This record gives sequence, C-alpha cells and structure tokens, in this order.
Amino acid sequence: MAIRSEAVPKHTNRLANETSPYLLQHAHNPVDWYPWGDEAIAKSRAEDKPIFLSIGYSACHWCHVMERESFESESVAEILNRDFVCIKVDREERPDLDEIYMTAVQIMTQSGGWPMSVWLTPDLKPFYGGTYYPPEDAYGRPGFKTVLNSIAQAWNERRADVDKSADQLTQYVKQSTSARMGETGALSYDLIKDAVDELSASYDHSFGGFGGAPKFPSAPSIALLLRHHYNTGDTIALEMAAFTLTRMYCGGMYDHLGGGFHRYSVDAQWLVPHFEKMLYDNAQLAPVYLEAYQATGEKLFARAAREILDYELRDMQDANGAFHSTEDADSEGQEGKFYVWTQDEIMSILGDADGYLFCQYYNVRPGGNFSSHEKYHAGQNILHVTRPADAVAKEFSMSVEDFENKLAECRAKLLAVRGARVRPGLDDKILTSWNGLMISALAQGYQVLGDARYRDAAERAAKFLLTDMRKDGKLLRTHRKGESRLLAYLDDYAFTAIGLIDLYEATFDEQWLNAADDLAGGMIAMFWDASDGGFYSTTDDHAHLIARTKPTYDGAEPSGNSMAVTALQRLAKLRDNKQYAEKAAQVLKANSANMESSPRAYMKMLCAVDFELNAPKEVAIAGAAGSGETRALLAALHAQFVPNKVVALADTAKADGEIGKRIPLLVDKAPVGGKSAAYVCKNYACQMPVTTPEDLVKALGGKKVAQ
Repeated sequence: MAIRSEAVPKHTNRLANETSPYLLQHAHNPVDWYPWGDEAIAKSRAEDKPIFLSIGYSACHWCHVMERESFESESVAEILNRDFVCIKVDREERPDLDEIYMTAVQIMTQSGGWPMSVWLTPDLKPFYGGTYYPPEDAYGRPGFKTVLNSIAQAWNERRADVDKSADQLTQYVKQSTSARMGETGALSYDLIKDAVDELSASYDHSFGGFGGAPKFPSAPSIALLLRHHYNTGDTIALEMAAFTLTRMYCGGMYDHLGGGFHRYSVDAQWLVPHFEKMLYDNAQLAPVYLEAYQATGEKLFARAAREILDYELRDMQDANGAFHSTEDADSEGQEGKFYVWTQDEIMSILGDADGYLFCQYYNVRPGGNFSSHEKYHAGQNILHVTRPADAVAKEFSMSVEDFENKLAECRAKLLAVRGARVRPGLDDKILTSWNGLMISALAQGYQVLGDARYRDAAERAAKFLLTDMRKDGKLLRTHRKGESRLLAYLDDYAFTAIGLIDLYEATFDEQWLNAADDLAGGMIAMFWDASDGGFYSTTDDHAHLIARTKPTYDGAEPSGNSMAVTALQRLAKLRDNKQYAEKAAQVLKANSANMESSPRAYMKMLCAVDFELNAPKEVAIAGAAGSGETRALLAALHAQFVPNKVVALADTAKADGEIGKRIPLLVDKAPVGGKSAAYVCKNYACQMPVTTPEDLVKALGGKKVAQ
C-alpha cells in the first residue's frame, strides 16, 4: 500500500481528510469518493442516486488490483461519478458496515471477500453486490464497466423491481445479523467433543491443519484441542494441535527471517502465502504457541512465540507504545517481493559454504521452489523447512548447536540485507481491539518466557489505550498521527478487557484489573440487549444502520460475544461478581444450538464453554511481589498448561488490609511460616497452602514440562 505524494495531484476527493491509510490511498483517484457519513447519504437522497459502496483494507492484494485497474481509470470514474454516489470504507475502522454488507453479498452470491462491492438505495438497503470485478468483459464474465451500466439502467428503468429486491434482501440481512438470544439451551461437554470430532474429520495428516487449500491459521481451534487434551488426556487432540503448529511454523507462511505469520497459505502445504501480515493473526498465534509449549515442553513452540513477539516489537510498535495494524503483501507492485529470494542472491550474501548450508535447510533451489501465475516469481524461493535440524546438521557433520548457531548467523545477515529493500506498505493506524489482543499476547509472553520487555511493552500499550483512545470515558476505535476517532465497538471493549486482565495477572498491578472491570461494566451498560440477551456490536448511541448486529461467529478474529463472555467469566472469579457470571452463561446457553450445528464457527466460544463447565482453578499467592520465593511459585505456575484459571497476588510488601474487599479470592490469604504461599481453590474452596514450587505443581494437578 502506497499513499501518493505528488506535489500537485490531478484529482483530490474527500478521502484526503481521513486518517485511514486505506482511504488516503484513494484520495487522489478520479472517482469522487466520500467517506461513510451524512454528507454522502444526503447527496444520494437529494439526487436520488444509488450508492456504490466499496469496502476493503490496506493489506488486501485484490483491493490494490481493483484500484489500479478501475478506480484510477478516468473512463470508469466517469461512469461512477455520473450515475452513483461513491463511498469508500476501511473495514478495519467500520466492522459494523463490513458485517452488514458482507452478509448481503454472501446472501446474493453465496461467497464473499474483499474488495467488497455493494450497491445501495439512498435508504442504505443493498440490492446488488459482489467482490472484485475486472475492468472489462473477459472469459464470459461481465467487467466492471458493464456491471455499472447495467445497474444504472436497472435503477432508471426498473426502479420498482430494484426497490422490491432491496427490501427483501434487507429483511434477510436483518434476520441473519440480529439473531435473538432469548431462548436458551443446555451446555454439556458433548459440544466440545463434537467440535473436536469435526476437527479430526477434516484434519490433514500430511501437513497439519484442517481441510484443504487455502489454509488459514486458526488459533482458537488449536486452543480448543489443547483444552480437550488437558481435560481428557486425548493424545490425538494434542498430536493434531502440535503437528499443525509445527508445520505452520516450518512452512512458507511463516517469515523465517523476520518472524511473524503471513495471512494464510494458498496451498495445503503451508508453502505459498498471501504475504500480508495482520496484527490480529500474530497476536492470537503467539499465545497458542505459548500454550503448546506449556503443554508439551517443545522448545520450538517457545521459539515461535518469542519470534512473533519480537517481530511485533521491532516492526509494528508505534512510538506511542501501541501497535500498528498490518503490513501489506505488495512492494514495488509485486506481491511477496520483499520476502522471496533467488539462490544467487543468497549465495552472494552468505558465501559458498554458508550459502549452501542455508539453501539445503531452507529448500532454496536454482530455479525457485514454488509455482505462481505471476511471471515475476520465476526463479524465486520462499524459505521453508521440511527436515529437522538434527538430520541436516548430521549431513554437514555438525552438532545441532553449531548448526543452529550458523543458521542464526545466516538469518541475521539476510535480514539486514532484506531491510534495505523497499518494504511493503504499513497500515499504521492503531485499532483498539487488535491492541487488546496484543496486550494479552505480550502479558502471557512475559509470564511464560520471563522477558521483561514483553511486560513493559504491554503496559505501554495499555496506558495508551486507556488515555489516548478514550473520550468522555468511552473507548474510541481508531488512532493515527495524534487523532483518535470513531466510537468503539463491542470487540474493542471485550478484547481490551481481556488484555487488561492478562496484564493484571502478569504484574499484579491493580490498576489494570480496575480498568478491566470498568470496561466490563461499560460493555454491559452500552452493548447488552436487555430484551433478548447477548451483546450488540454497537452502542445505543451509534449511528442508525439497516441492522444492529450481534456478533457470535468466530472467524479470523474471535467474535465480540465470545470475547465478552471470556472477559466476564474471568472477572466474575476475580471479583466474585455474580452478574458477570450470569450474563456470560446466558450468552453461552443462547448459542448452544449454534455451537452444536456449526462448531467450526464457534471455536472461541467453545473455549468459553470449557471454562464454564470445568470449574477454573483460582490461584492466590501471598508473599512479597519481588521476593525469590514468590517468583519461584509464579514460575512453577506458568511452566505448565492450566488453561482455565485466574491468578491474584496479596503483596505482603504493601500494607493493604482492604485488598480482600477488592479481590475476594485474597481474603485471609497470608504467607505460611514466613514463606510465600500459594492457595489453589475451586469456587473459593481452597486446598491447604503450599510454599514450594514442587508442591504447587502437585496442587495444580499438572506435570511441570516447560523449562
């Protein structure tokens, strides 16, 4: 993504006043773009013109293609400006619009994607839609110009039919997006077992993952498998999770030089990715790699998590401490150009001996190692691993340690050279929800890996969200270059609340727990449906749209309702808040039929079902926060996989007789015999306190594996 910098652009439209990099990219199109808002809608109504709504995001490859082919075209712009009011939306800023109109496109076409192209009446009712359109007719399919002219003709000559179609489609959209949650069903562990069975049925035994190409990383699916193994000892569930994570990390979808995952793999082998990098993907994947490390002790998983977090700190952190949204797939007009290599390039940088070793391990070939329809990919290689390091080290008569050290040297050299290339475009807007996910990942990284950089980064990001991303006590959605704007959505509140809970459990600084509690209260006050239950995606004072959605589907991002439930469950335990517990259970029970019929669409919510059914462990530590004894107990706690738990600390270094009122779990919790003590409880019924890491491991019922 490139934001134009011409001294005197030929065209400038109203997007020039926006902050979204995606919208700014289109600010000098000949298309007379408007941002979504009253001005554009009023123009549509005053002139009785249909709205052409184009929704995309900055890291979207085909969004760039359609802009280049159509939105930069004077002839296409002439049609658009004459017959339509054109609105451009960044889906990451306006998930409400994206959900509503994507639902409409899916109803019309049985598929969806971005760029999304939708035509609306002046009353915002959709009547026609699709995704990417080529500029001209080709292969028996109409081009964008043909579609535009046909729609304009229908609008002018068959208006009654268009209006009828729009009314019908709007009713379908309302039914699909505004599901009632009044009826409740039973929760049982069969929901989780059925979901695991469905994952098992689609499991790829050769390459890991579920289903065929394209393959997407699904952190909640892996998390559910790990929880099922923890509950039942099902080794197959653990094997599916571990093998999938291993193959993902070894594949070309992972950036072996810079760390972090690309969006998805176009093939079943995890080899060829779409090269964009999303904050929400990496912020979800780091914690699941940490959990897999806790569950197995496999150091590869710890390494993966560390590299993901280090990538985010190095390349995606803003000077204000928060994190940018995405890195584009394209640079210099070519997808993946920043990431791929020829063998000659590698050999010239590393020399013959090291270059040969590196190319053997990462499967670099003289003619390239992947097929592509793009001519510019000829002879290029995507780094990926197909053999274990010890096997390749043996071929070079090297110890594994020496071999790994040599690979690290080579990666560092290539990363430095790559850094001089033209980087993919950066979408440097800051989204509250995605930063909430990142705070969680960093806090958990500090707990498991012990790196204080992660704790410090999580605290900086949290402080930014709670100060710069608030107005009149309410969260805002997006920030860029000093300006925060747009009222926050349910996912902003829920994701951030969970991030703050994780940060409290990593630091035991009560300001984070208090802030999470405040957000949960605001979430209930502003988003809860008092009639039918469940959380809306928007607040009561949000601009009126054709539908008010209740997001429950867990897609690339977990749904707002799934995350709201997760936040309320944990706060209910930490605060002993029965209202939180009741609302969480109500949402889960209202979605039990959905989870039963479509488990793959509710993986994060099923993790919340697991929390609901398996009474979480409540761990209270009493001792001086900085003492060696307390740190040893916490290290033992975080060295093993205990998925459903809350943790609190009574810091005896501070004279605080009121802490039990604020955190009931800490009532009457004190050191034992002058030593820091841990109390493991369920439903506030506690075992005898323990003072050694070994006894804490026994009390938790787990085996210490992560070292």
